[in-house]
Parts: sequence; structure tokens; C-alpha cells
Amino acid sequence: MSDAKPPANPPAPVVLDLVWEGEKRFRGRAGGVEIVMDSASQAGPSPVEALAFALAGCIGIDLVVILTRGRFELRGLRAHLLAERAPEDPKRILAVDLRFTVAGEIPPDRVQRALDLSRQTYCSVWHSLRQDIDLKTSFEIVG
Repeated sequence: MSDAKPPANPPAPVVLDLVWEGEKRFRGRAGGVEIVMDSASQAGPSPVEALAFALAGCIGIDLVVILTRGRFELRGLRAHLLAERAPEDPKRILAVDLRFTVAGEIPPDRVQRALDLSRQTYCSVWHSLRQDIDLKTSFEIVG
């Protein structure tokens, strides 16, 4: 009898479709959810803004999961992201400052631990990006 663990179920692949709607605008669908991406940020976020939303959302979801599993009473969570972009094409993101406001009676060291776990282990969006991006995360706890 082997002591080897059975392989974990692989995550489902990411499948989406984009349809050009004119000018620099696309409508996307993933499963039953739609998004409009617009280079001018009028009908929806630009692709870079959508990427920033994905990063903030991924880390935010991790914080909610980790803190609630730790049996903390999380009453609210807010993220504010500021990204610096290169001045020349491809104008990639060079640095990200991501600040979380955490509502609840949660010890600061537990929030920092949750941020560290997200960044080091769980956030698939962060791990999918180039690792030379300077990512700073911080938080504020409000009563």
C-alpha cells in the first residue's frame, strides 16, 4: 500500500469570451457574469483597471476568508489601490500601494498575518503577475 497522497483536484481553467463593441470597448463574459472593458474608462474599467480590481479583490477575499476562519468578527473591509505606471509603452504597472480599512475588533498582528498569507501563498492574481512589481499593502482597523 502506498503512502502517497492522491493528487489534489486541479482548479478549473479560466474561460472567458470578449466581443469587440466598437472603438476601444469590449464586452466580456465568464460563466454568467459580464463585464465591459473600455480603454477610456467610460463604459467600464480599462484593462489595467480591471487587473488592479482583480488584485485588490483577490487579496481582499483572502483577508475575509482568513480572518473569519480565525473566528474574528469582521464587520467590514474596504480597499484603496494606487498604482504607478511606467510613462512609456507598454505603460505597465511599476508599483502598487494597496490599503485596507478593516472594521472590527481584530488584533493588528492577525490582519498583518492574513495579508502575508495572501501575498505569500493564496492570492493567485498576485502570483500570476511579474514579481518585480513593488507591492505594498497596509491596513487600518476601525472600531
